[in-house]
Amino acid sequence: MHIKLNKKPKNPIIIEGFPGFGLVGTIASEFLIDHLKTEQIGKIIFEDMPALVAIHESKVVEPLGIFYSKEYNIVILHAVTASTGFEWEIANNLVKIAEQLGAKEIISLEGVGSGEKVEETKTFHYASLESRRKVFKNIGVEPLKEGIIMGVTGALLLKSEKVPVSCIFAETHSQLPDSKAAAKIIEALDKYLGLKVDSKPLLKQAEKFEDKLKGIIQQGHKVQELSEQKKMSYVG
Repeated sequence: MHIKLNKKPKNPIIIEGFPGFGLVGTIASEFLIDHLKTEQIGKIIFEDMPALVAIHESKVVEPLGIFYSKEYNIVILHAVTASTGFEWEIANNLVKIAEQLGAKEIISLEGVGSGEKVEETKTFHYASLESRRKVFKNIGVEPLKEGIIMGVTGALLLKSEKVPVSCIFAETHSQLPDSKAAAKIIEALDKYLGLKVDSKPLLKQAEKFEDKLKGIIQQGHKVQELSEQKKMSYVG
């Protein structure tokens, strides 16, 4: 695994969204890429993962793409591929990017399982710095008092000591794409960073986002399963 960066903006905020509960992080980060008028400035190349690439609207969708909004000085790591088994390595590379760029903060966008369908989706936060906790309190985002954080975000919280890490979580009851929960994360992030981004288009585009991401990720799982079956047949 190695990082390819065509541009190196100074002191940005880094936002990451990986597939997880309800694909919330992936949906929210894709929405930001579209609405903050970003450009792709790099990618994380991961040769240990299945050789899979998606084509959408005649364009290649990078499994781990890095995008940049010059207006807001935000770098977005957008993932459409499952990271199971590679969480530590991805987190290490994310920390490397943050250190290279002198990032002010890493913000993780995640879904958190609610166990049952909820009428009103709630958002929660975790922040490594007290000053950041105060900001979340002021915008009405409650702290996550109890919970289990898995995946890349879990590894990142244990690996990143030099770069402040904040997380925004939205409740989701489903493993299926949950644009409503992603919209709640966008609302909280908008208040937190003052982006002036309207989350309503996300709900309107929900079907488009969900169909696209569901298809890409389902195909990714199929390729990964076939790859594992081939490995087992060689061993057996």
